[in-house]
Amino acid sequence: MEIAVVILNWNGMLLLEKFLPSIVEYSTEATVYVVDNASTDDSVSFLEVFYPSVKIIKNDSNLGFASGYNESLKYIKADIYALVNSDIEVTKNWLQPILSTFEKEPKTAIIQPKILDFKQKQYFEYAGAAGGYIDQYGYPYCRGRIFETLEKDNGQYNDNCEIFWASGACFFIRSQVYHDLNGFDGEFFAHQEEIDLCWRARNKRFIIKYNSQSVVYHVGGATLQQGHPMKTFLNFRNSLLMLTKNLPKSKLYKILLVRMLLDGVAGIQFLVKGKPTHLWAILKAHWSFYGFFKVYYGKRTEFQQQQYYNVKSIVYSYYIRKVIVFNDLFRIK
Repeated sequence: MEIAVVILNWNGMLLLEKFLPSIVEYSTEATVYVVDNASTDDSVSFLEVFYPSVKIIKNDSNLGFASGYNESLKYIKADIYALVNSDIEVTKNWLQPILSTFEKEPKTAIIQPKILDFKQKQYFEYAGAAGGYIDQYGYPYCRGRIFETLEKDNGQYNDNCEIFWASGACFFIRSQVYHDLNGFDGEFFAHQEEIDLCWRARNKRFIIKYNSQSVVYHVGGATLQQGHPMKTFLNFRNSLLMLTKNLPKSKLYKILLVRMLLDGVAGIQFLVKGKPTHLWAILKAHWSFYGFFKVYYGKRTEFQQQQYYNVKSIVYSYYIRKVIVFNDLFRIK
C-alpha cells in the first residue's frame, strides 16, 4: 500500500526547519511531499538545499488549506494520503497502525491519530485531540477537548474507535475516496473543511476512525492565531455552509435558524468581552452565508444520515450543565 505524506506550507520555513526532521526520519515507508502555497519566504530554497529527497509541488498562489490540497493532490499518486500540518511532530512507527487499519478494513476511508499538544505533551491538543464529533447544531467538539477545555492524556482514549470527523492537522484518507468526493470544498479556504469532507464521506456510508496507537504532537495556531477575527469569520460561515450541504432535509431549516440565533448570542458575548471585531466577523459570516445559500443547497447529495450526532447541544452541556470532560457527557444526566 503506497502512502504519500503531504505537508501544506505557506511562509513556514521555520516550521519546516523544526518539524520536518521527525517526518523524514519516521516516514521511511512513505514518499514525503511539501506543497508550497506561493510562499514569499525561503521555504522552497531551504527544502531544495537541505531536503533534496522531499518532493516539492509549487502552487501559483496562496490557495488556502482546501484548494491548496485539492490542486496539489491531482499530481500525487498513492493509495493513502497523509495530510499533515507543517507544525506537527510525528513519532516512531506513527504510520504502521494507520496502514494496518486501512489494509484490514476496506470500508474505513479516513483515520486520525492521537493528537497531543506539542507545548504540553501530556495534554490533548485543541485541533482533533482523540477524534471529533458534532452536536445537533453543528458545533464541533472532541474526545479530550470541549470548547477551550483540554483534558490530560491519562490513557482514557487509548482505543481504536469510530468517530464523526478527523482533524485536518493530521488526516489520513484513501486517495480514491478523496477524489470521488471531489476533495475539500475549496470555497471554505480554511477551517472545518475536514469536518465537511468527513460528513460527506459518512453520507456515502464510509467509516471514519481514530487510532490511538499512532501519536503526533501539534503546535496549533501557527498559521492563523486562535483569536484572529478571520478565524472567527471562517469558522462561523463554513459551519453554516456545511450544515446546508449535509443536514437531513427534514431538519435543515429548523437547525439553521437555531444555529444562527446561537451565533447571535456568541456575538453579544464577544461584544461584552470587548471584542467588537469578532462580532463584526460573525455578521460578515452570516452575510456571506446568505449569498452562498442557493449554491450550497444545490450541493446536497441524494442521501443524508438522519443520526449524525450523539449530543443534542454541546453548548448546553458545557455552559449550563458544566460538563467539561467528554466521557462525562454520557454519565451525567
